[in-house]
Amino acid sequence: MELVIGPPAAPPTLEEAFRFSAELARRHYENFSLASLLVPRRLRKHIFSLYGFFRTTDDLGDEAPGDRLALLDRWEEELEAAFQGKARHPVMVALGETAREFDLPIEPFRKIIQANRMDQKVHRYRTFDELLHYCDHSANPVGRLYLMLFGYRDEELFRLSDKTCTALQLANFWQDVARDLACGRIYIPLEDMDAFGYSEDDLRRKVVDGRFRKLMAFEVERARDFFREGLALPDRLRGILRAEVRLFSYGGLAILRKIEALNYDTLHHRPTLSRAEKFGLFLRTALRYAPRLRLT
Repeated sequence: MELVIGPPAAPPTLEEAFRFSAELARRHYENFSLASLLVPRRLRKHIFSLYGFFRTTDDLGDEAPGDRLALLDRWEEELEAAFQGKARHPVMVALGETAREFDLPIEPFRKIIQANRMDQKVHRYRTFDELLHYCDHSANPVGRLYLMLFGYRDEELFRLSDKTCTALQLANFWQDVARDLACGRIYIPLEDMDAFGYSEDDLRRKVVDGRFRKLMAFEVERARDFFREGLALPDRLRGILRAEVRLFSYGGLAILRKIEALNYDTLHHRPTLSRAEKFGLFLRTALRYAPRLRLT
């Protein structure tokens, strides 16, 4: 369903809104069929509610025709309406109910919308600190909201979650160097490219040589350091969430190993995990860290 610009005759019911977000999640994110098994049934519709917001916001920023900044502005207005119980779009109707039930703040959602505004304006990052600022808007709010859904509000847990979410975002950047380049975006910090003597022109020509491999090895290890620090988080969590957070981290670390196995050539190959590898990772993590896994 496209973003509702003009209000429909009547907003959807809560049941219809939650069903819409659940269908959106299952249609766009193949891992949900496995990941949802780790989530208590009472929380599943709210996980889908969050995902519906994340997915729709990203679609507006990456794929929507026309003036994307104007659409994102309209989407933020709908977000405000959701927190006032006046939303019309099914994603926002469901999100408003989730936010009220779990007392979620609006700011993390605003940050995610702002990250998509950045994508319309910023296509290069001079420093790693600038890239981290982007991650603080695009990735970190997701982990914080997820923790809040499970009842956690501790700042130290939020800090560790930020490390994990930033690591996942970085791993995605290094996985998708070629895809992002095709969209006119470079997430490798320009200061790092300069340090290794590798230019934007080299990148556009897809030059994979010693300079590029050393550059990407540096970025991969940098992401791994964030994962290492973030892995202190699961041990501080209770129940099934311990396994699920580990699963996210192990998946990201597996992508980094895939990049290394390609000798860092992510300009001509996109490292991915096969269905069998994803299932194996899920099974090993669930059996080790969720021995009393309950699917209801």
